[in-house]
Amino acid sequence: MAAQNNAPLPDGLEIAGYRIVKKIASGGFSIVYLAYDEDGNAVAVKEYLPSSLALRQPGELVPAISPENLPTFRIGLKCFFEEGRALAKISHPNVVSVTNFFRANETVYMVMGYESGRSLQDHILRRRDKGEKPLVSERFIRKMFSHVMNGLREVHTNKLLHLDLKPANIYLRVDGTPILLDFGAARQTLKADMPKLYPMYTPGFAAPELYVKNGNLGPWTDIYSIGASMFACMVGAPPQPADQRKVNDKMDGHFSKLEGVYSSDLIKVIRWSLMLDPLERPQSVFALQKALREPLQEQQEDARLQQVTRKLKNLFSGIGRKPGNVATTIQEHTR
Repeated sequence: MAAQNNAPLPDGLEIAGYRIVKKIASGGFSIVYLAYDEDGNAVAVKEYLPSSLALRQPGELVPAISPENLPTFRIGLKCFFEEGRALAKISHPNVVSVTNFFRANETVYMVMGYESGRSLQDHILRRRDKGEKPLVSERFIRKMFSHVMNGLREVHTNKLLHLDLKPANIYLRVDGTPILLDFGAARQTLKADMPKLYPMYTPGFAAPELYVKNGNLGPWTDIYSIGASMFACMVGAPPQPADQRKVNDKMDGHFSKLEGVYSSDLIKVIRWSLMLDPLERPQSVFALQKALREPLQEQQEDARLQQVTRKLKNLFSGIGRKPGNVATTIQEHTR
């Protein structure tokens, strides 16, 4: 089924103790509403409704789903529901607050805290339209992304990945502090020829391992997207998509234009985050945060040691070497 426009729930509808006020956002995967709970508190209600799989006509509540799309719809619904359960366990000022999730109208809904503000993408575009120079200050980038990474560290601690980090999914409160929104873990599609789920991605912000089957996903995958988002703050557009970079990488030219506008240290940190090889990137959000605060050379030396260790673990996985042999090899590689 081709993507189509789904009709939102009608304003004023009462559903599971929430009164829908209006639609505030929509995309190919879901519709988000402003609503009020029974105590009169404003909340955001996110409805799972992938436009490529389901169609809801105006005046209807239950979407129509063809028999051939039903298995895929149900898999995505389960992922969406599980994502809500996982996020509900996280309590952090820089991560969206999920307070409830429920089933209704043969789909699933996620209830989140409602915040006034705008997305980082809107902030960037407004400054670009005004001709601001620099587009976003280095101080803003360092401070704001420090908060973003605090939230992301908490996400990773809970064994979750975001997988769709980009300025559109970073929401700025009125006081300027950011919140991570719209996790991509549930944005998955079923390949017609294989019973396996693959994550969707946003070109430019997605790491190269998201483009391939069985890509080695980890914290480094979200770190690529952090680097891409910082780059977008500088130029007002995403970096060259990773698949194109593998064929003809033009990023050096883009970075050279930023010299003199932003510090060389910040540019180096972003270059490091955007390395095509996952092993060449920071391996943890903490390492990236540290690099923003301290000289980069020291951080890269620590990262190289981590890379050697990871490569050796992969090399000897399943071989059954004795611990002493592995230790000797690590020493040889780190001389």
